[in-house]
Amino acid sequence: MSAEVAMIHPLGPTTVEDWLAEVQPSDGSRLELILGYLYMTPAPGGPHQYASLELAILLRDALRTAGRTDLHVLPAVAVRISTAFRTGVIPDIAVVNVDINHTSFAPEDLVLAVEVWSPGNSREERDTKIAAYAAARVPYLWIVELPEDQPARFWGYRLGESGYRQEVYAAAGEAVVAPGPVSVTVNTADLR
Repeated sequence: MSAEVAMIHPLGPTTVEDWLAEVQPSDGSRLELILGYLYMTPAPGGPHQYASLELAILLRDALRTAGRTDLHVLPAVAVRISTAFRTGVIPDIAVVNVDINHTSFAPEDLVLAVEVWSPGNSREERDTKIAAYAAARVPYLWIVELPEDQPARFWGYRLGESGYRQEVYAAAGEAVVAPGPVSVTVNTADLR
């Protein structure tokens, strides 16, 4: 006896080119494209922006110390994850290996993506974005979670053959050396 299961998820009508032509909201919300459907996330709040800034500064300083002039830290830039699957995202921080004079970046330009999750980010959004980065073969992924009234949590991932492998985890003021193109020590106490 055998069973065949087919999952059909029709792509939405919006292309990556359509998404790039959209005007980003003036209130700081972010308009992303997931499987052909536009997805709006609320404007990041103060704790989210604080954690993002701290990580961007850590990354920038580590790249400079390592003499990596070929890599650049950019906050909230458009990444064309997949034209075929009509997906484009805006990571909170991107480390790219190309000239920064672009309005959007190809997935192969992305060396590290950083996502800062706030309580408003749904589980579906989180899972979809992680899967999109893995499918696009982004070598490193950092996830920061900012639960309400709790310490920040940090996960560092490295891309393997079949997806991301968690290499480090830190919470409640712990510090870890995060996987990435250069050595970076992330202390979760500094993210709040």
